[in-house]
Amino acid sequence: MTSSLRDHRNSSERKWKTMTHNGNRLVTFHGREDVRVDTYKFPELTMPNGKNAPHAVILKIISTNICGSDLHIYRGSFAVPSGMTMGHEMTGEVVEVGSDVEFLHMGDIVSVPFNVGCGRCYNCKHMRTDVCQYVNGDQIFPIAGTTQHVDCGAYGFNLGPPVRSVNTAAGWAGGQGDYLMVPYADFNLLRFPDRHAAMEKIRDLTLLSDILPTAFHGFAAPDWPAMPSFGVGRSVLIFGAGPVGRCGAACARLLGYGAIIVADYLPDRLALLEPHGIETIDLNDGVAIEDHLRRITGRETADRVIDYVGLDSRGFGSDADRPVENAVTSALLKYVSFGGTTSTVGVYCANPLAESADYKKGSMTTEWADAWIKSPRMAAGQSPTMSYNHGLMEAILHDRMPYLTPMLNTTVITMDEVPEAYKVFAEGSPYKYVIDPHGSVKGDVPHGLNPGNLSKERFTPLAGKPIALGSAS
Repeated sequence: MTSSLRDHRNSSERKWKTMTHNGNRLVTFHGREDVRVDTYKFPELTMPNGKNAPHAVILKIISTNICGSDLHIYRGSFAVPSGMTMGHEMTGEVVEVGSDVEFLHMGDIVSVPFNVGCGRCYNCKHMRTDVCQYVNGDQIFPIAGTTQHVDCGAYGFNLGPPVRSVNTAAGWAGGQGDYLMVPYADFNLLRFPDRHAAMEKIRDLTLLSDILPTAFHGFAAPDWPAMPSFGVGRSVLIFGAGPVGRCGAACARLLGYGAIIVADYLPDRLALLEPHGIETIDLNDGVAIEDHLRRITGRETADRVIDYVGLDSRGFGSDADRPVENAVTSALLKYVSFGGTTSTVGVYCANPLAESADYKKGSMTTEWADAWIKSPRMAAGQSPTMSYNHGLMEAILHDRMPYLTPMLNTTVITMDEVPEAYKVFAEGSPYKYVIDPHGSVKGDVPHGLNPGNLSKERFTPLAGKPIALGSAS
C-alpha cells in the first residue's frame, strides 16, 4: 500500500468517526409516475432479517444512475409496493467496514453489481450471481400456473426480503441515495485499483454496476462460463437505443463486430451512435426492417439479434404508438439468421397495464414454428454482472472504449432533480442521468437535466403521449 493511499484511508476513518449523520436520503416509489426523495435512518451493518452482518460494508454513494429498468417501475408495468426505495446502479466509497471484511478498506472506491449475491450457494460458486439462491427471502413467483421461489436478488427492486433497517416496503434497499449497506462485501464489490484514475473516468465507470455488463451479456450468452461469443466481422441487430442499447453498440465495437445496427423510434438517441460507425434504423420512416437490413448487410437477417427494450416495447407499423409486449420478442426470431443467436436482455414480467389478459399474466404469443426451423441459439435473463465487470473496467481504464462517453451522453444531476429526471427520461430524453448525492463528481462534465439545451420536441419527444407511460390510452 502506498503511503498516500494509507494516509487517505486513515484520514477517511478519522473523519468518518467524528461525523454526525442526519439520515439517508433515498428515492422512493410512491405510486405510478410518483417518485420522491424521502429521508430514512442511516444504514446499519444489519441484514434485512435483523441479523448482524459483519461481512458487510457501508458506502457513501459517489454516483448512482437512473436505469431503463427503473422506468418499468415508474410507469407501473413492473409492479412493486408503494414505499420501495429505488436504484440499482451504484458506485461508492467505503466508509464503514464489518469485522469479517478482509479485502476492502476505508476510502476504497468500488462498483456495486446490481445483483445481490451471497457467494456461498451453488449458483454463486459457479458465477451465476444473477440467480443467487439465498438472498431473496421467501419470495415466490407465479410460473405456469404454479409458484416457484425466485432465485435472484437486486437492489431497488421487488426482489428481496422485507427490509426493516430502513423501513422500505420490500426488497434490498435501493441505492439512489446518500448511503448504502452492501452485504457479503468481499465477494460482491469491484474495487477500483486507483482512486484518482477512477474519479477521472467516473462517467464511464459508473456504468459497470449494471448497464455496461448487462449490454455485454447480450453478446456473451448463452455460452457458459460467461464469455463473449465470436463476433469479429459478424452482424448484430440491436432493438433499443436507450442507454443500455447504446452500451450494446459500444460492446459490439469492443468485440469487433462488422455491421452494428441499432433500431429505435427516437432520432436523437440514434444520432448519438452514428458518428461512431453504428448503422441506425429509424422505425418511423415506414421502411420495412428487412429492407434496411438488405441495404446494410445484403440480406434480410443478422447473425445476432438482441432485445434491449423489454415489456414496454412499442409495436411496429400501425402499432407504433401503442405498447405491444411481444413485438421485439417476435422480431428477434424473425430477423435472426439461420443458425444465429438471439438474446433477450430487456425485462419481462406480468404487466398489470397490459390490454390483453395473456400479457397481464406475462404470456406472449410467437411464431415458434417459423423460428424453430432456424435452429437459433437463444438466451434470456439478467446479467451475472461479476462475470464481466472486471474486464470491462480494465477496458475503460486502458482507453479501449473512448466512444463510450459520447455514445451514452451522460449528465450529472442532484438528488433534488431526480423526480423530474424520471419524468423526462420516460418521455424520451436522450441523456443518461447520473445522480451525484454529495457533489463528488468534479471537472468539466455536463450537469443538469438538459445541458445541451435541446428544444422541447427533441428533449422530451414522447411528452403527452400515452406510450411514454407504457399504455395505449
